[in-house]
Amino acid sequence: MLEVVELTKTFKNKKAVDGINLYLERGETVGLLGPNGAGKSTAISIISSLIKPTSGDVRVQNKSILKSPETIRNILGIVPQEIALYLELTARENLEFFGRIHRIQKKDLKKKVDEVLELIGLEDRQKDLVKTFSGGMKRRLNIGVALLHEPELIIMDEPTVGIDPQSRNYILETVKRLNTEKNMTVLYTSHYMEEVEYLCNRIYIMDHGEIIASGTKDEIKSILSSEQSISIKVDMLKGEFIEALEAVPNVKRVSVHDPAITVIVPKQVYILKDIFKIAEDTNTQITATNIETPSIEDVFLHLTGRQLRN
Repeated sequence: MLEVVELTKTFKNKKAVDGINLYLERGETVGLLGPNGAGKSTAISIISSLIKPTSGDVRVQNKSILKSPETIRNILGIVPQEIALYLELTARENLEFFGRIHRIQKKDLKKKVDEVLELIGLEDRQKDLVKTFSGGMKRRLNIGVALLHEPELIIMDEPTVGIDPQSRNYILETVKRLNTEKNMTVLYTSHYMEEVEYLCNRIYIMDHGEIIASGTKDEIKSILSSEQSISIKVDMLKGEFIEALEAVPNVKRVSVHDPAITVIVPKQVYILKDIFKIAEDTNTQITATNIETPSIEDVFLHLTGRQLRN
């Protein structure tokens, strides 16, 4: 349905996007991961026909959007990272306004707005001003705006940033429903690795403007198939404990997610004895340990050297 071919974008001699290739099949949910500054937002802006690339092409159903941007604009819904709503209007008024922009016929608009309000769970608040909404409600309305014209493809750029867990779960379930029930194609970016694991069929990992890994979840995880991940929970993080772990032979990486620490080592290496000895020497209380196959986040850290939120 969508194909990105050797796409580049240069700003003042700096390549924000450096020859990326990616594709989406109809009905897929595909994740695009990368730390801040990786080039995701620039790539999305080009795919959305908002800015032109320096070179390369974006094709929708085998038609270049550079020559015919309306090819994608007619079938695309966008959920931007920043809230894009009129705060002094009600939820219904926002939907009606954007519906008219999409040239939805007046006779159809009321029905479309009612359907979207039900989908995003805001029927009871439809007459309230958006400025009175919580962050999660605004995010849900933002998604509603993107769905009004029944797009075949929707791009969701970090749609759950800064919201409460209940709203986040509601949004994730909505995305799942759109994909499974309406066969909507979704390109999804997030700072939360578990969201991408839950929603996406395939994943692209981007850093420094390049696609550095791609594949199904299992294919991505297989990058570290010869290694194991040891999760350690402690009562209090101590720098000396972490430094000592990093100095253990065969330890490939130590990453910190307070209050947990993840240690990556080759599968055949047993270092639990070393870990407990270091804990004793540094007066660190270990509350739990778990050995597992490396996760997508472990692979991400391995490839980029940075946490997703960095």
